[in-house]
Order: sequence, then C-alpha cells, then structure tokens
Amino acid sequence: MKRSFLSDLSKEKKLSKLLDTYYKKHLRYYDFERVHDLEEQKAGVDVVFKSRKNDSQFYIDEKAQLDYLNDNLPTFAFELFYEINGKQKQGWLFDKNKKTQFYALITGIYTDAIGVFTSCYITLVNREKLIDYLNSLGLTHEHFEHLTEVSRSFHGKMQLEAIDSWREGYLFFSRKNKVEQPVNLILRLDFLIEIGVAKKLQH
Repeated sequence: MKRSFLSDLSKEKKLSKLLDTYYKKHLRYYDFERVHDLEEQKAGVDVVFKSRKNDSQFYIDEKAQLDYLNDNLPTFAFELFYEINGKQKQGWLFDKNKKTQFYALITGIYTDAIGVFTSCYITLVNREKLIDYLNSLGLTHEHFEHLTEVSRSFHGKMQLEAIDSWREGYLFFSRKNKVEQPVNLILRLDFLIEIGVAKKLQH
C-alpha cells in the first residue's frame, strides 16, 4: 500500500509540471499559484487562478485519470460516496467542506518509454453550475444518497431516468472490485461542455 501511495504521489508531482506548462501557455487572463499546504489540498484546492484584471481568484481541484495512461476516455467519474471500515463517507462532488470552485479534469494522459508525461487534455468544470444543473433534473445529493442506500448490494452500471446513459451519463457502483466501494456519477465530457458547465483548455 505504501509503495502504491508513493508511486501515485510521484506521478502527481510529474504530472503537475506538465499541467503548469499548459496553464502558463493557455490562461490568457489569469496567473496561477500551485498550493502545497496539505490542509488546503484536503479542502479541494490544488491550484489558485488569479485574475490579472482585478482581485478575483478561483480555487481549482485537479482530478487526473492516472489509472488510464495512454488512453483517452470520453467520460469522467465524479465521486458521490465511498466507504471506510464499513461506514459510508461523503464523496468530493457534494462535499460542503470542499472549497473547490472548478475541477480541472485531466484526461488523455500520455507518457513516453521513460515515464515522462508528454501530453494530456484539461477540461475545466464549474462545480456550482454542475451541481445546479443536476439539482434541476432532480439529481440531488439526497436523491443519490437514497439510491445508494437502497442499492447496498448492487454492483455495476445503473441508468438514471433524468439523463441518457449513452450520451450523457450514469451511476456506477464499485461494490466488488474496490476496497472503498465508491459510488460514482459517470458523465461524458462532451455533455458537460454542451450544457455549458465546462470548457476545454486547449493544448
């Protein structure tokens, strides 16, 4: 477990260097500052975007698909719930203790033979707009909590009436293959862009 944790930490550090080059190149109106304070990171802040025009700033939580290197998935998993020692915990999407304002979803992460990250895609998602949109469809925190409670033994993909499972998204319960048994809302990146809650940062 320790080796895996250190390995993930090493990957994240290497990836952050690549992300910083993208931010420098493509953030037209913002400077950025990478956050190293552990408490701030736990609160969902990896990077702060700071406006060059005024005092406004935005808290960014970077979410990277490091388990799918050299592949470009069209979807992203938003964590709703997970378990520790048999007790259900709040996932990061609806966690009110998180200060996150935007997610930087890192997909299509490519690496070369010597383990250096060479390219990736960054999709910026407005957290508040996404939650408001889901709420407007009846896909509230309470609704997901109810579905999770009545599906304690369910494993796999669950379709939702409010969104199309092929073009938009679905729920996925990892009851059998992951220790923390996460419940994730899987959403297509194109769908997030289409409804106006996300945009790509070109690379």
